[in-house]
Amino acid sequence: MKIRALYFSIIGILVILASIARVDSCNASQNRIAWWQQARFGMFIHWGDYSVPARDAWIMYQEHIPFQEYKQFAEQFNPQDYNPAQWVAMAKAAGMKYIVITTRHHDGFCLFDSKVSDFTAPKTGAKRDLIAEFADACHAAGMRMGFYYSLVDWRFPGVLPHGTRKDDATYKKMVDQAHAQVRELLTNYGKVDILWYDMLMPYDPVLWRSKELDAMARELQPNIIINDRAGVPGDFATPENVVSARPGPWESCYSMNRSWGYARYDRNYKSVNELLRLLVSCASQNGNFLLNVAPDADGRIPIEAVERLRSIGQWMRVNGKAIYGAGPSPVGDPNLGLETRVGDKVYFLIQRWPGSTVPFAWCGSKVKSARLLANGQKARVEQKGDRVWLHDLPEYPVDPYLNVIELTFEGQPRASQPAYR
Repeated sequence: MKIRALYFSIIGILVILASIARVDSCNASQNRIAWWQQARFGMFIHWGDYSVPARDAWIMYQEHIPFQEYKQFAEQFNPQDYNPAQWVAMAKAAGMKYIVITTRHHDGFCLFDSKVSDFTAPKTGAKRDLIAEFADACHAAGMRMGFYYSLVDWRFPGVLPHGTRKDDATYKKMVDQAHAQVRELLTNYGKVDILWYDMLMPYDPVLWRSKELDAMARELQPNIIINDRAGVPGDFATPENVVSARPGPWESCYSMNRSWGYARYDRNYKSVNELLRLLVSCASQNGNFLLNVAPDADGRIPIEAVERLRSIGQWMRVNGKAIYGAGPSPVGDPNLGLETRVGDKVYFLIQRWPGSTVPFAWCGSKVKSARLLANGQKARVEQKGDRVWLHDLPEYPVDPYLNVIELTFEGQPRASQPAYR
């Protein structure tokens, strides 16, 4: 009986220790990602040798180009106008708080110096480590920095088309290369804030030794946050080209036009209105917005993207307080637009300006004050029960994009009852 009691005591202690470990792990993850959840807005950069033919990043696959033919683009890739300090300054001016760059895409071409591959910028046309220059620019400007790394490498035989796994020996070499290159990226470029995996093909975390890969990353960069695309739970989820809220931290990545990589004739750019709507839609649901730009082969960001980033930055300088650290609001009117909550304030981001009076309902707290951020104009508040009218505002919208009204309350903002949406 004593042995049995001792056994169950040991089991109980182990269960308690495991529970404490899970809590500690959860707390550590929350501490690591706190800055990122405050940031809400980042820049994605897709750039590589595929910028030379200028037909987007997937042409090796889509056009079934043999590697011996495809590698000419790497020899031609020698960006004369590459100035990462300008990229960082542009991101900052747009209100972005971090940048994630493609260190290596699916074609296997590395923008960084790698000892396990000859298909790299330093060993082909550019003759220099482009990621080292990028990392130096981010660190000098105090910009948080993330490395995108595609796990698959289309140069390996039998890898294409996807899903046709034929030779485990080949895949072992590709997995070994991925582990070695992630180690290089997290060792040689100072502090790295984000590791952004992509393309786990085939989808087999055991084959890719994904848990081991994450463990190595955290050993090399203890404060790094890692996405969910290695097939094991990460610090944040990554829906692509769709706003899809998740229970935990998440980030929607979006292309600004119809292409991830530079495509010379793709002029299908989203409007500033649409890009701001996507940003607000993410922030209002506890998510981040990672907006892609695609520099050309010389390192120039297309003017269409530059103009949109400039306009977004102008809007963010006035209205950014409605975005940074934002989450869902218990009060709002979906007929007007979207709403966020930051601390004890609620922000209405109005897409359909109703005129000099802005009405809303289902408000369970007393509204103390309201003002239009675009010009600081205060509204006269009328409230009857859970119905509210904000009077004496401009008849026509002041901001050409989203007009933001800041609301303060007596006590915490709350709904009178759950509103049907």
